[in-house]
Amino acid sequence: MTSPKTVVSYGRPKPWTGDTPTPDTLSTAFHSSLLGTAAVAAGLYKTAARHFLYWIDQQGIAVSIVDDAVVRRFEKHRCRCRGFSRHEPNRPKFTSKVRRFVRFLEDRGMVAVPDDIDHLDTALADYATFLVQEHYSAASIKSYRSEAAHFAAWVRVSRLRWQDVTDKHVALYAGHSCRCPVYRKRGTLIGHHGPLRRSKGARRFLGFLRDRQILPQAESQPYEDEDLTAYKAWLKAHCGSSAATIRRYSDEVKRWYLLLGPPSDLDAATIRRIVSHRITEVPGSAPTVAGIIRSYVRFLVSRGECDAALQHAFPPIRRYRLGTLPRYMDEATVEGIIASCKTDTAVEIRDKAIILLLARLGLRAGDIWQLRLADIDWNEGCLRVCGKSRRPDRLPLPQDVGDAILDYIERARPPIDEERLFVRVQPPFRPFNSSAEIAGIVARVFHRGAIEGVPTGAHAFRHSLATRMLRAGAGLESVGTILRHRSPATTAIYAKVDVPMLLKVAQDWPGDAA
Repeated sequence: MTSPKTVVSYGRPKPWTGDTPTPDTLSTAFHSSLLGTAAVAAGLYKTAARHFLYWIDQQGIAVSIVDDAVVRRFEKHRCRCRGFSRHEPNRPKFTSKVRRFVRFLEDRGMVAVPDDIDHLDTALADYATFLVQEHYSAASIKSYRSEAAHFAAWVRVSRLRWQDVTDKHVALYAGHSCRCPVYRKRGTLIGHHGPLRRSKGARRFLGFLRDRQILPQAESQPYEDEDLTAYKAWLKAHCGSSAATIRRYSDEVKRWYLLLGPPSDLDAATIRRIVSHRITEVPGSAPTVAGIIRSYVRFLVSRGECDAALQHAFPPIRRYRLGTLPRYMDEATVEGIIASCKTDTAVEIRDKAIILLLARLGLRAGDIWQLRLADIDWNEGCLRVCGKSRRPDRLPLPQDVGDAILDYIERARPPIDEERLFVRVQPPFRPFNSSAEIAGIVARVFHRGAIEGVPTGAHAFRHSLATRMLRAGAGLESVGTILRHRSPATTAIYAKVDVPMLLKVAQDWPGDAA
């Protein structure tokens, strides 16, 4: 016995064009709508419709107010209906036929439903076209399209207006016990993957509707205090801070903003208490945290909201600049990491190009994240890099690095209209969200190559390159040029790792034998 595969409408219902319908008229019209259905299956659907219509008539429920709550009452009632089987209403397959009949009534305008979106069927078709344009696989397109149709059916069953759908409703949809009148492989959720799949599909479809301006944009940011908004503007206009710095500073200020109280009541004791508390939580970032708090106090002073003398109320933060050695790897280890990078898949080809940029040129993770196709000058054999100073620098492009990048562009990079050099290899093909994903790639390369006992993070390659250049006889000025340091003092920290050179200038300890 085959199930009826009728065309289900999700858009604005069409009004009933016939006379005042009777139960027989409705059940017959429902039977006629089951096109391409086996006669026995269509008959079962008609029987379910007749049974439901008889029950609501006995309960005094009008057809126009039928909803899922009424169907659930029908599903649980102790059947004493004359001429119908007593056990059928308690069977899920039977009530699913009843819900399909309710959907039919909604599509015919017999039951009022929210209709704040016109042509939702067209939007679903456009959504499928959008997924194809985003280079999703056929299986992913089928899954996302099915999830969008399921979400649309749930919104109608819940009698929600699309304008009112929020993240809270998405969470309810993700965990609901499915009785929606759509064709699904199963109504139960397996493990935690089922709710995640539903939530991901619903959010993606909502985002599509909002991007197409079918729905209004959701509030992207919560309410923010006027002082914090003004502080961000001050950092950008008066300090020339980058977007990343502004985000870092404002996030830190939000942590202790309420502890400051009104600016007029700010005193040295409050500042010292907050600084002491924060540097206890993050001892490695104590100078940075103190600098951010000092920056915010200067902002308040510039607006005349607190005493200018408070700029000098910060406790001293001891920072031993030359107290530790940079973490680095020897040349053999670096070459072993590069050799462990295979080129069998698109991910491996991309990751090898990134590892070579880190190892040969000592780029920061942020430099690689911001690299664009136009930054590569193939004729001159050089690379343009914009670092933390936001000024462009030109670096020579080694042969093996250029070969790896070219191999990535030809074999692994998706054919998309995107300026960023490195993008994700799975659809949607978009650039990385931040430089932190470069560090994640390094960690996965170490995991794939079973590399252990080495410093972690992308910056270790930068330290290793500087150490190797110094030991090979390069001067600090040359190292600073390659690493694009603004101050020679920054490059000087690598002199500590050149142990052979330090042994030549080391003095005997007083009292020891020569």
